[in-house]
Amino acid sequence: MNFRLISSVTRLHVSSLLPRNFMTNSSPLFFKTTECMFAEPLKKKKRLDPAIIKHREERKRKKLEKQIRRLERNARQLKPIDELEVPLKLIDQKEQRTRVLPPLSDSELEERVLLEKEWCRYKLSQRLKDLQIIDRLLFSQQKALSELRRESEELYQAAIQIDPSLIPFKAKGPVRTPPIKGYDSPDGEYVDVSKKWE
Repeated sequence: MNFRLISSVTRLHVSSLLPRNFMTNSSPLFFKTTECMFAEPLKKKKRLDPAIIKHREERKRKKLEKQIRRLERNARQLKPIDELEVPLKLIDQKEQRTRVLPPLSDSELEERVLLEKEWCRYKLSQRLKDLQIIDRLLFSQQKALSELRRESEELYQAAIQIDPSLIPFKAKGPVRTPPIKGYDSPDGEYVDVSKKWE
């Protein structure tokens, strides 16, 4: 009887001291503890004066309004590009420089349309011929490789290897416009001298 009373009292006493990390058991040890739980009390929030909060919000709002006004004021201003500015001399000479071309006749317009259609047909047939040649070459290549594979696997594996001498490939062919004699192409260092607008 006394043992029960003592055990209940000690349980109450211990549980009131450490309720989170203490427990009893019927094993020979009787008491077991869990790891300590280190917790901090919550920090108290500083109470600010409502007038200070209102003043801060008012300042933020005014700053945003000022930025919006500045953007609206500069919205229609485009950045000037020196290369695209037309000199005033050319603007004054506009009437002298404009050409007055006679209107094209119906027969001339029809001839131009027919010529353009004929050119389109010619380019289409040229493209189709090129595709047929490429298809024929690929088919003959595949046929030759399959025949070679039937003869010897080693020769086939050697044939499908990439030739390192073909890697720096350079080709010069016909271009749409002929080259200009004595033209110095603008390669080399590039110095950016454009103005920065921020």
